[in-house]
Parts: sequence; C-alpha cells; structure tokens
Amino acid sequence: MLRDAALKALEGSQLIIHAGDVGKPEILTALKQLAPVVAVRGNVDHGSWVSQLPATATVEAGLAVIYVLHDVHELDLDPATAGIQIVVSGHSHKPSRTERSGVLYINPGSAGPRRFQLPVTVARLDLAATPWNVTFIDILRQSPQ
Repeated sequence: MLRDAALKALEGSQLIIHAGDVGKPEILTALKQLAPVVAVRGNVDHGSWVSQLPATATVEAGLAVIYVLHDVHELDLDPATAGIQIVVSGHSHKPSRTERSGVLYINPGSAGPRRFQLPVTVARLDLAATPWNVTFIDILRQSPQ
C-alpha cells in the first residue's frame, strides 16, 4: 500500500532508501518516479520479484556512505570500521534516530499499513551540513516530528 501522503512527503528527494517490507513491486516503481531508489528486502517481501532486492545495500550520498538492511539486529559488520557513517534499517517500524561510535542509525518507521500503535512516518535526511539532520514526518498529519 503506497499512500499519496508518503509520495508527497518524499517529493524533492534526491535519493529514496527503502529498508524492506516493500510489499509489492509497484511501490518501487512509483517511488522511482520521484527519485532513484535503493531498496532491500524485508521479512514480508515474498514472490519472484523479490529476487531483485538484495538483503543489504551500500550507497554513497554526498559525503556519507550509507548501509541499508532490514533488521538492524542482523548487522554483521562494524560500520565505523567499514567506513560507514549511516545505517538505515526497518523491521521494527518504529521511527528512531540514534548515534553510536560516530555512526548514525536511522529507522524511518513505516509509511504503509499502520503497524501496531506506531505513527505512520517517513524520514528525511539532509546531508547538506553536519551534523546531519533527520526529520520524521507523520504522513497522516503531514507534520515533522
């Protein structure tokens, strides 16, 4: 399920990162109309189309190296040692921003079906200046949190 409000919140993005639980390939097709997309597969992604999604991805954006995986608990490397500045994960669907050992960890939340009692969010990451700014947008309210 791709909400129009999610598309609106992502307008103007230079890159879209999807940390899994895509649901169906049409969602990636729609996101690619806005900006290039880096996506990994999540535990609810099934079917032949999922073979195109890697378990992890690494992307350079600005001066940052970003590592993407679905479940941060499956992280099998030391991001700081590997030269990674940002880790983006999903799975819990709980929006969060933490920093450990100089690495920024972001979970954008879930912009699809409401999960548990969590807000329906996307995250916007501004890499133009440090410290990097992460804004969570509650797409049901279209307001930053």
